[in-house]
Amino acid sequence: MIPQATHTPSRYKSVIGKFKVRRSSACVNCRTCIDACPYGVFTDSGGKVLPALDHLCHGPTCAAREDSCVNRCPQHALTVTLNPMYEVLGDRRWNADLVMSTWHMAETGRVPDNGLEYRIGGSGGGFDRMELVLPDGPVDEKAKAEVSTRILLNRRGDDRPKLSIGIPVYGGGMSFGSVNLSTMLSRVRALTAFDSLLCTGEGGFPDVLVPHRDHVITQVATGLFGVREETIQYVPVVEFKYAQGAKPGLGGHLLGDKVTPAVAKMREAVVGSSLFSPFPFHSVYSVEDHLKHLDWIKQINPRALLSVKVSTPTDVDMVAVGSYYAGAHIIHLDGSYGGTGAAPDIAKKNIAMPIEYAIPKVHRFLVDEGVRDEVTLIASGGLRTAHDIAKAIALGADGVVTGTADLVALECLRCHNCESGRGCPRGIATTDPELRLQLDEDWGTQRLINLFSCWRDQLAEILVRLGLTSITELVGRTDCLRHLDYEPSDRGRQR
Repeated sequence: MIPQATHTPSRYKSVIGKFKVRRSSACVNCRTCIDACPYGVFTDSGGKVLPALDHLCHGPTCAAREDSCVNRCPQHALTVTLNPMYEVLGDRRWNADLVMSTWHMAETGRVPDNGLEYRIGGSGGGFDRMELVLPDGPVDEKAKAEVSTRILLNRRGDDRPKLSIGIPVYGGGMSFGSVNLSTMLSRVRALTAFDSLLCTGEGGFPDVLVPHRDHVITQVATGLFGVREETIQYVPVVEFKYAQGAKPGLGGHLLGDKVTPAVAKMREAVVGSSLFSPFPFHSVYSVEDHLKHLDWIKQINPRALLSVKVSTPTDVDMVAVGSYYAGAHIIHLDGSYGGTGAAPDIAKKNIAMPIEYAIPKVHRFLVDEGVRDEVTLIASGGLRTAHDIAKAIALGADGVVTGTADLVALECLRCHNCESGRGCPRGIATTDPELRLQLDEDWGTQRLINLFSCWRDQLAEILVRLGLTSITELVGRTDCLRHLDYEPSDRGRQR
């Protein structure tokens, strides 16, 4: 059963919108604006018109109509302009439109209808220069309801469980320490609702996740923080993290401000001391060593599937096939666009291969080796939207991992202060006990359910438009993609 979206408004009194509605002192509270606006921008209390809900406004185009609030106001007290906050929000990949449209989808479970671009960002490259070739015309809602978005994680035909997930998305590893328990619980509960999984990251397995352990992936990374025999035995999937696309060759890092007593206890570290994971695993320098690593996990947990997370060097295809022959069920490619605001820009922008190059390279190599149907290929590294997900699958992935998009749904501002103990003003990427209280877990869970529900609906529409009935039929369908660098014009196309 597909979880239902439920309206879940912002936890803050003032929500940032693309447009700003200004009301002058000439207003006499006549309520004409309330009657004129079909979008609920204006409300009243005790006969007094309340401040406008700017994020619901459809902007100057709407205001120019004869029957708009601006033109019907008898006192000419209303003006609508671009919000100055809009002009400074976000960055090139996560521009203001994409941040706000993600907030909208997390609030309503629907794509925005006020002109916000929800399919691509503003980077001018990567998935933002790639579009899906989708036929126009009405979409059969009955056909959408019958589309399958389930993917199989074990395709090896071995004696391990035939585990599958309900949507082609699972939650990327953001450890306890990089984010707090409220954030982790919101994510795992939402993903459980879609019969999917959440990765713990390399910060150990907090006790609050134990009730959800059938929907958790435990990560074994180079620092071995919090790795214990029982936590490996808890879960259906164990992930070896050999490298991270946002900072390959550097290992993980958690600065001392975020190493609180609870984090230090989980990681068996010293309170206030910065923690750095080594790179690489100094016990793995060959495929044979890699095989021993995976065999170790197989012995400790006979039912677990094995996932191998790697970054995207130029020989990533050889790395992937080596992981397959070592026994991996899931090969997780992590490209260069991912990571929270804690990842150094110098690493994110200059080291790993962009994920849109790595996916087809690995997919084709595995096909040529004759083993593509025996391994599940998962991609991550800056996937932000349902359209990004569909593009990654069309390039050759079976599914994707998201992280930053989940935090944006929880009203992350993209302020890039994730590395600081009290740097996150919205209580998401912080371990500070006071700031954490801002994030209610029930609210966060429903916001993420709304986002994933909206993504699933968009994926279903894409598949129906392409004449497909299952997300698995889209894998490797590069004929469904068009790269705008090789097209004479960008006009009038569906991204």
